[in-house]
Amino acid sequence: MSRNGPLALSFHALVVIFMLAPLVVVCLVAFTPENTLSLPTSGFSLRWFEAVFERADFLDAFHNSLILAFSSATLATLIAVPAALAITRLHFPGRDFLNALFLSPIIIPHLVLGVAMLRLFALMGVSGSFSWLILAHVVVITPYVLRLVLAAAVGMDRSAEQAAESLGAGRVSLFCRITLPMILPGVAGGWLLAFINSFDEVTLSIFVTSPATQTLPVRMYVYATESIDPMMAAVSALVIALTVVTMVVLDRVYGLDRVLVGKQ
Repeated sequence: MSRNGPLALSFHALVVIFMLAPLVVVCLVAFTPENTLSLPTSGFSLRWFEAVFERADFLDAFHNSLILAFSSATLATLIAVPAALAITRLHFPGRDFLNALFLSPIIIPHLVLGVAMLRLFALMGVSGSFSWLILAHVVVITPYVLRLVLAAAVGMDRSAEQAAESLGAGRVSLFCRITLPMILPGVAGGWLLAFINSFDEVTLSIFVTSPATQTLPVRMYVYATESIDPMMAAVSALVIALTVVTMVVLDRVYGLDRVLVGKQ
């Protein structure tokens, strides 16, 4: 029995269309010459893209989002890798509690976390600090890295580690030359997923950002409450284009199959 019959292919096509249709519509609206959110019917225009690059607040917010996503994803990875190795290889009291603690931000609504961190930062007197904003994002994106690294660590063959250890390899050398390369797809995929989630995070960021540390999603949200024009579509189209270019470059240089599923 064929697994890719007409019914299955039709279903897959509908799913793909359902997922891509909103992105296509947003990209088309970004080229409208009109002053309202509408599809371009009389021609295409770049006026809204020019408007985006003329807005210093959007450029600063984009810069903040890049730094925030890169920093928080890197810190989350540095935390998740040793935590995942300890959870999968060591047996100690509280191991299950530690695992649940790291993964708890996934099930806690970000609205609740945002309100709690807003109160905590106010009591500590660090409201509006970019460094503490990074730490707030680390809390909510660490579970994504941890899950992928846990999967990579559980599925790896430890015979190479045992052979290297029997030949006198030290712990640092063993980790850098054997363990890390074997779990690298999980680490890279986790970092990428954490970067995307941090860059897109808006619910938590609304509560813990300040005008000086405003991220791009928060700036877009604030602008959408003030005005409804195609400039939001232009910003969205630019982000979509940047994401596509990044994924293509990553696929050509390293391979998305290796990053996301660990295929060798």
